[in-house]
Amino acid sequence: MPHDLSTLILGRREWVALPSLGLLAIKAKVDTGARTSALHADGIETFGPITARKVRFIVHPLLEEPNLAVACEAALIGERDVTSSSGERECRRIISTTLRVGRREWPIELGLTNREGLVHRMLLGRQAILPGMLVDPARSFLLPKLSTRLYRTPA
Repeated sequence: MPHDLSTLILGRREWVALPSLGLLAIKAKVDTGARTSALHADGIETFGPITARKVRFIVHPLLEEPNLAVACEAALIGERDVTSSSGERECRRIISTTLRVGRREWPIELGLTNREGLVHRMLLGRQAILPGMLVDPARSFLLPKLSTRLYRTPA
């Protein structure tokens, strides 16, 4: 099936960035079976006035570097009951942020959750995949790897 040159083809795993959260390189599992996207977060705290709630949390973006921690803060857009792939229901705090994949950026909603023990710190669900994008489930990392050196500050 032909597609135009602007079609973005994602593999089942891709390097992505969430620049407004300071997450410059994170491996995400692309999962069209999941409705919502999820981000592994620790120390989730809601704060601020009831009319403008915010949430702060810690993300360990690289599985292979467990001591790397990024402190994040975002506007809380709500809380939702989500059923995980293991069938467990959980109330997740939902934020809106910008996703960067390749040279494209667009807003997505993310549920903050504990993904400890899972291979990917982030799951990209079908709500975050824009119309016209394609997912090739047989391939991974079709887009360039993002540099994890971006997390290191010069000494």
